[in-house]
Amino acid sequence: MKRQYVNVFSGLILVLLAGCSQQDDLTETHIGENTIVINGSSTVFPISTEAAKRFIRQQPDTEISVKFSGTNAGFKLFCNGETDVSNASRPINAEEIALCAKNQIDYVELPLAQDAIAVVVHPSNDWVDSLTLSELKTIWAKQSEDKIMNWNQVRSEWPDKLLSLYGRGLDSGTYDYFTTQVTGVTRKSRGDYVASEDEEFLAEHIASDKNAVGFFGIGAYHRHWDTLKLVPIDNGNGPVYPSIETVANGQYSPFSRPLFLYVNKQSLEDKPKLKIFLTHYYSNIATWLHFTGYMPLTEAQYSDNIQKLLN
Repeated sequence: MKRQYVNVFSGLILVLLAGCSQQDDLTETHIGENTIVINGSSTVFPISTEAAKRFIRQQPDTEISVKFSGTNAGFKLFCNGETDVSNASRPINAEEIALCAKNQIDYVELPLAQDAIAVVVHPSNDWVDSLTLSELKTIWAKQSEDKIMNWNQVRSEWPDKLLSLYGRGLDSGTYDYFTTQVTGVTRKSRGDYVASEDEEFLAEHIASDKNAVGFFGIGAYHRHWDTLKLVPIDNGNGPVYPSIETVANGQYSPFSRPLFLYVNKQSLEDKPKLKIFLTHYYSNIATWLHFTGYMPLTEAQYSDNIQKLLN
């Protein structure tokens, strides 16, 4: 039976962090003119959410709206002047630069952290001990749609079981990066998979599907390490797991990448709390980033970002 493409998007999950509400169960509230508005990558979402919570503990009169819609969708909002900060899992591209220029949106790019794309399977999967880049291409290539449907079509010694695919959706910078590295063409892959911008949704469904394989940022794996199995990637030099060491030394290639914040310069002028918040963000991130599952940049890089904000 032909498998249908399923696109699951949970909508814009809003966490409004205000001084009047310090509880974990935060609800959507009207966004005022002084609210700091952050949107974009769901990979970066947990990092900016944590930064906002920590800042508000010190300055409880601050309102910060943190949403995710995916890097691609987030840049559209940002370049249309609808957000102050755009979380991004890739650098801004030429089309987005042109849109920002058209709308007279001047911005500063701030590297944030180091990420790795994780490939995961169900924990009961006892046949996958690694995947090569060639095998990943066999699984995800456009021409594999409705053709590569079972595990033994990827590697002959693997069982004749359904291959269930999960991954990030078309609004995701992670999808852009993954397809570029795996299929060789940005934003081109098979479409018969369960797609979502919500990493929590993907992790939950992979953990309940014994035939699953999926991809997302390493932070999502770290948040669900006890219900997922991480697969090492063989790029020709043997299987390598993503870690602080293998990402830093380039061994986990080609799935290591930087994460960014893009900040509207006019917002820095119009909303004085934004510069204070971002300075606090970059001054302290190295002390807590490990809680989110991502890897820090160097102290010098964070200092450079703070100088960009202050200048």
